[in-house]
Amino acid sequence: MEDRNTQVIAVGNQKGGVGKTTNAVHLAAALGQLGRKCLVWDLDMNHGATLHLGIPPEAFDGTFMVLTEERTPEEVIIDETTDPAEIELPENVDVIPSSRELERVEAVLAAKDRFYDARRILIEPIQKLRGKYDYIFLDTAPNATAPTIASYVAADWFIISVIPESFALNGMRECLKDIRRARQAELNPQLQLLGVIVSGFDQRISLARQYTAEIQQLFAIEGGPSRMFNTTISRAAVVPRAQKMGRTLFQTDPNHKVAKQFAALAKELEDRVAQRGMAGEVKGVVVNG
Repeated sequence: MEDRNTQVIAVGNQKGGVGKTTNAVHLAAALGQLGRKCLVWDLDMNHGATLHLGIPPEAFDGTFMVLTEERTPEEVIIDETTDPAEIELPENVDVIPSSRELERVEAVLAAKDRFYDARRILIEPIQKLRGKYDYIFLDTAPNATAPTIASYVAADWFIISVIPESFALNGMRECLKDIRRARQAELNPQLQLLGVIVSGFDQRISLARQYTAEIQQLFAIEGGPSRMFNTTISRAAVVPRAQKMGRTLFQTDPNHKVAKQFAALAKELEDRVAQRGMAGEVKGVVVNG
């Protein structure tokens, strides 16, 4: 397999229902459309990304088996060659699925080794995958589970997913604190905030416009652009319909405006990764190394 310059991107927020899974899956699909090889790694016991991609969560080994060292990540990857044939993944997108079994991972690891460090359980598995993908998206849980904490330590970048509502903004602030903690020298000092995605945006709602403006200001880098992505993702009924079908918009409705927004967002993401040297601080939170 071609040796690729792998970018590992964790997507999260300390609150559920903010579009993080939808964003992770659709960014991978959008980048796949551009010819990039992507992996979506579902780290959430609620297995949202797994279902979103049409994979029965109990049908395959996945994250639990990798983190408990029963299988290697390469052995559990679902790709275009995987049976059954009704699994139809987006172009150039592979998946490591999750299931409710992931609830037990901390207890199983502690039973194996009482001195195990939960923060580092993703480092070695991800290292095995570097060079095989252009992008690895870590879809995290909305709470501080071991895999979620480990994603901060193993990722190169973090994307915060948020909707323009007050509770989601509180979760975003908690994410910022966690990024700052993870950047400690003994953990992951290279972790960088790639950006903030505003999802579920409705231009007609004045409060949504107000919250979005606040996010843009909060993430303004002194003397430079905001870390909020310019592309916002609109609220649209086609998104939950596609999720229910186990598909992405690029498979069900590629000409819809939201699909086009994700395509534009993917190009923004690539531009930011290419500008890796750009530095700045956001309200006292270092976002770039």
